[in-house]
Amino acid sequence: MDPRTWDQVLTLYARVEHELGRRLQGRHALGLSDYRALRRLAEADDGELRMQDLAERIGLNQSSVSRLAARLESAGLTRRDLCPDDRRGVYLVITDRGRTVQEAASHTYRETLDTTLDEAADSDLGTLIARLRG
Repeated sequence: MDPRTWDQVLTLYARVEHELGRRLQGRHALGLSDYRALRRLAEADDGELRMQDLAERIGLNQSSVSRLAARLESAGLTRRDLCPDDRRGVYLVITDRGRTVQEAASHTYRETLDTTLDEAADSDLGTLIARLRG
């Protein structure tokens, strides 16, 4: 890959991540990792994932996912549950309130992603956006 193309990918990624984070925080009081955790939980069977699996799916280390879980729990968006087969295994389970917040935030996420990519398409990143879109 041409290094200039990689630089464009990184620039686009940073721009999109910044705008997603800003809008999710402003409209739903969620950070990007919070939203991504809720989305993964909402998509999971029974709305639950082992903490270790969640960490892997959203790209966080164990300590970061523990802090994230504490934040989501204190907001009433998730709860913890012990694995019945292995008492050392801890699950994070999305609550009804968490599903409601995640659903509302998913609209903001999609809208922000589309808008930010559209704006970037009108910049020097237009060629990259066109290739990514299809």
